[in-house]
Amino acid sequence: MSWNPTHKPECPNASADSVETLIIPRARDLGGFEVRRALPAPERQMVGPFIFFDQMGPAEFITEGGIDVRPHPHIGLGTVTYLYDGEFEHRDSLGTHQMIYPGEVNWMVAGKGVTHSERTSAETRAKRNRLFGIQTWIALPKNREDMAPDFEHHKNAALPELQDTGVQAKLILGSAYGKSSPVTMQSETFYVDVILAPGAHFPLPDDQEDRGIYVTEGSVEVAGDVFEAGQMMVFRPGDKISVRAGEKGARLMALGGATLCEERYIWWNFVSSSRDRIEDAKESWKAADWANGPFKLPPGDDAEHIPITPELEQTLPNRDNEPSA
Repeated sequence: MSWNPTHKPECPNASADSVETLIIPRARDLGGFEVRRALPAPERQMVGPFIFFDQMGPAEFITEGGIDVRPHPHIGLGTVTYLYDGEFEHRDSLGTHQMIYPGEVNWMVAGKGVTHSERTSAETRAKRNRLFGIQTWIALPKNREDMAPDFEHHKNAALPELQDTGVQAKLILGSAYGKSSPVTMQSETFYVDVILAPGAHFPLPDDQEDRGIYVTEGSVEVAGDVFEAGQMMVFRPGDKISVRAGEKGARLMALGGATLCEERYIWWNFVSSSRDRIEDAKESWKAADWANGPFKLPPGDDAEHIPITPELEQTLPNRDNEPSA
C-alpha cells in the first residue's frame, strides 16, 4: 500500500481480536545490562522471517564499562543491529571491521557459516556511555540457508524516511509504503523504526502476510486496548491495523513479512530447517579448527571465543530452544 497516515484504528475490521498474540518479553540481567527477549517465545517462534528479537538496554556504563560479546558462530540466518543510543564495534570472519552508530544498519548474512564479535570500543569505554537498541535475526529461506556469508553496512541517510503529522518513520529493511530499503534481503520482509507524537496514528502495511509491532517507549492503542513499552503484538492476517500513540507518545518497531514454508530449528546461535545441519555446525565449532574447518575467527579479534559448554551440548535442537548469545 502507499503511505496513508489518515488510516484510523476504528476501521471496520479492526477489533480486539486483531491482536492474535501478545508477547511479554523475558528480562535478563547480564551483569548490570538488561536484555528483553521477545522472540522466540513460548507463544510464537517467529513473525514473518524474524526468529529472534532482543531489546538491549537502555543501560548506562561508568568509565571502562561496556559490552564484550566474544567471537561466536551463526548459520542459516541474517543478523540486524539497530541502535537508538551508543555504539558497537563489529568484527567478523569475512574481515569486516565496522562501527555502528544510532540509525545505521549492520546486516550480516551468516548463510553456511560466519563468526563475529561485538564490543564497545576503547574510545567509548574511556568515558561514561550508554547503550540502547534492538538486535534481530532473520531466518533465511531454505534455498538460501547455505549461501556464502555476506555483510552490509548502511548509514542513517541511506534509509528511506516517511513523515507526516506526528509521525517519523524509517524503513530499515525490506519494502513498505511504496519505499524500499537499500539492504539486500533474501525474502519478503519489512522492518520500520517509528516515532509517534501523542495521539498520532500509524497504519501497518496491509499487503504483508505477517505483521507485528514491538513498543520500545511510551504506549499505543489498538482498537481500544492499550499496550505499554516492552510488549510485542502480532496481528491477525488480513485485518486493517492502525495504532494510536498514548498521551506521552510512542516509539515502536514494526516488523514482519512472508512466513517460511518449512519449520525452523533454533539451537544456541544456529538456525536451520535441518537438525543435521545444526549438529554439523555444533561439531565444527567444538573442533575449533580455525585453519581448515568451516568457521574462522575474526581478524583482529581471534584470541578468544565463546565455547559450547557441556551443559549447552546436552540440549537438542528444537523449536523451543533459545539462543544464548
